[in-house]
Amino acid sequence: MDDKNKKTLFLTDIGTGLESILQQETNIQPENMLIIQGYSPVISHPYGDIMRSIILAIYQENIEEIFVVGTRDKRNDSTDIQSLLISENKGMKNKLNTVDYLFKNCKPEFFGSSVREWLDVSEDAAESIKKSMEIIRRHPLVPDYIKLHGLVVDKKGELATVHR
Repeated sequence: MDDKNKKTLFLTDIGTGLESILQQETNIQPENMLIIQGYSPVISHPYGDIMRSIILAIYQENIEEIFVVGTRDKRNDSTDIQSLLISENKGMKNKLNTVDYLFKNCKPEFFGSSVREWLDVSEDAAESIKKSMEIIRRHPLVPDYIKLHGLVVDKKGELATVHR
């Protein structure tokens, strides 16, 4: 396959302006960039929706390289999401207790041990990226030839490499 048909997949969070920063820093043309966005670049389950999208993209879009990209910003600040949910909706407490029960008793279907852990995005961006890279690298359906990179973008738009 010639270079102009090679596509690169970016797993990113929903930070604004990331696409142009990544294009500029990686010299990859927009038509060769495929982007999967989430609230954070965390793959919470090796057989979940995000990983499914990555695998389908690899085979259907001729992906040869994957970048897992996170940002360091205020969204990474520790927030007690469970308390926030309860304060927004008074009937939510019983629902959260039910879901917490499922997390504790229905493993391995759920990532984490509680709703709080599952929804928490306060983990260090580099650590989240490393964990996602590890899930991609170890997945049995991801070919060995896939090049995998981790990047963190700071508030100034500067990139730092994350090493496995």
